[in-house]
Amino acid sequence: MQHAVGSPLPPPHQPGHGPAAGWSPAAHHPGAHPGPHQSSAPVPPPPPGHPVQPAHPTVPQHVPVPPAPDSTGHVPLPPGGPVAAPGAPPVPSAAPDPSATTLAVLLIGPAGAGKTSVAKYWADHRRTPTAHISLDDVREWVRSGFADPQSGWNDHSEAQYRLARRTCGFAARNFLANGISCILDDAIFPDRPVVGLGGWKRHVGPGLLPVVLLPGLDVVLERNAERTGNRRLTDEEVARIHGRMAGWYGSGLPIIDNSQLDVPETARVLDDVLARAIASPPKW
Repeated sequence: MQHAVGSPLPPPHQPGHGPAAGWSPAAHHPGAHPGPHQSSAPVPPPPPGHPVQPAHPTVPQHVPVPPAPDSTGHVPLPPGGPVAAPGAPPVPSAAPDPSATTLAVLLIGPAGAGKTSVAKYWADHRRTPTAHISLDDVREWVRSGFADPQSGWNDHSEAQYRLARRTCGFAARNFLANGISCILDDAIFPDRPVVGLGGWKRHVGPGLLPVVLLPGLDVVLERNAERTGNRRLTDEEVARIHGRMAGWYGSGLPIIDNSQLDVPETARVLDDVLARAIASPPKW
């Protein structure tokens, strides 16, 4: 299943707000005060001639407590990846094996690129536990009140996309925190970096590895024609989406043209691309 983008397509966004400022502890004011087991008996006066030291008043101490570490469930979240699986030996950087590494992968592409099919196959055939998280599936959890972008892109459809991405990101972080890799698929436009790649990076973490699937227009038109229901788009919509996706060329992200590849072959190429990305993460 693919990302269904309606007409009109979502417009480019202006840069959004940055992340919230981090916690900053208050200053610590020194001062002595009796502990729970200290006696409150009066102190005898010093002998004659002994210098008298000024008394230090008891000052209540309010030590600031930092907020709880960023966590999901009962397991602290990893600081971005690739995240080593619990108990797994480190993967040599000279010859990384993506099938034995805990990863978070974002598969990008237009409708009809084969994202969902490749993501499912890749997740099914890995040596380590792996979850597939589809943005469209999560969007369609909303039944009553579902904002279908094919009925027109508006504030409601935009809000539901944002909510689905946050939900997918939460799920991915929880899987990673428990040593389970994940692959997410979404149709992200290169002219919407803040809500696209930037949003996924905020939701999942800086270790997210994005890869673009971009077959030829004739291929995505043929695949789209085989769809049914609200996942099938008009040829005009498919052409517009594919044209905007071409903006990923020159972005620095790895791009796979799977026009002549079946699903298993594309998954093998994806492993090769990820091995290189692990050794030298893309700048994005």
